[in-house]
Amino acid sequence: MNHLEKIIETLKKNQEIARAFFEIEASVLSVLNFRDFLERLLNEIREKRHIPYVWISLTQKGDISDMIKKSVSPEILADRVNFIEKDLFLKLAGKTASPILVNDRLENYHVLIPQHCREAIKSLAIAPLTLDGEMIGSLNNGDESVSRYRPGMDTTLLKQLATIVSICLSNVMAHEKLNFLASRDSLTGLLNRRILEQILKREVERAFRYKTPLTIVFVDIDGFKKVNDQYGHRVGDDFLKYVANRLLMMTRGSDVVARFAGDEFIIVLPGTSCRYAQEFAERMQAYFSNHPLAVDGGASIPVSLSFGISYVEEGTSDSAESLLQRADKMLYEAKKNKYGEQGTS
Repeated sequence: MNHLEKIIETLKKNQEIARAFFEIEASVLSVLNFRDFLERLLNEIREKRHIPYVWISLTQKGDISDMIKKSVSPEILADRVNFIEKDLFLKLAGKTASPILVNDRLENYHVLIPQHCREAIKSLAIAPLTLDGEMIGSLNNGDESVSRYRPGMDTTLLKQLATIVSICLSNVMAHEKLNFLASRDSLTGLLNRRILEQILKREVERAFRYKTPLTIVFVDIDGFKKVNDQYGHRVGDDFLKYVANRLLMMTRGSDVVARFAGDEFIIVLPGTSCRYAQEFAERMQAYFSNHPLAVDGGASIPVSLSFGISYVEEGTSDSAESLLQRADKMLYEAKKNKYGEQGTS
């Protein structure tokens, strides 16, 4: 192959690379949720650029990291995202937006590389990502060939792709924030009643389809009005947030915790029998009995809960509404037995 043919061949390769980058950019620009964005972006890069290892690194304790953790399942995150302390990331990637190519002493970058592919990767491209002018992580490409990413190679297209990915992350972040706010209770951060009812309807249908148990627990805070009257609404809000946070801590990842109204919460327990739900309610009551809310001045406010439990029964035509109604009725009976007729108001 003569010199001219080599130039033409190089131009063709560059055109193919540029076209692949353009197709990747066009593919991800319209995606507005983190799960699909991560899947499409990383798959497109793998397929169109024939890169075996592609993932995103994000700095810990940032808005985007927090939102992705809330929006994407742990299984997907484990394969596509790794999180790293910001100071350590800046030490590895520097403070410029220029991509870094590494094919020697990769052990220095192991904290940036997912554990399952550290031994296989022999060369690495790190393209910094930014959000609102701040470095938030990197788009990373790894290859088993030591020559794939050699220091000194042209990184113009990689830098361009990182810029597009940064813009997309900003767009997805804004959209996910809106979705999150629309589905959450503004005080406690729990799912709101509207979303709860949608989820409960889906879970009831699933329980009947697969003949699996489903139980819900209706939770009410005893004496919450007295807390507001005695300590004020600010402490009352802290009280609600405290209970909401602890309910989340005590439930499984598959369970659903929502604020139903005022001082009432609903816990949906898929695959759970009524007996287990009763034991769970007793554990919650015991926990709160031993862990009052500490307030300013060294005082503490006792936490007491009442529960109403209902479950999907075989051979019935239960609906989300009927489950809620039965749980509400059981809650009323529980408060009546605890406090008499006056305590149920």
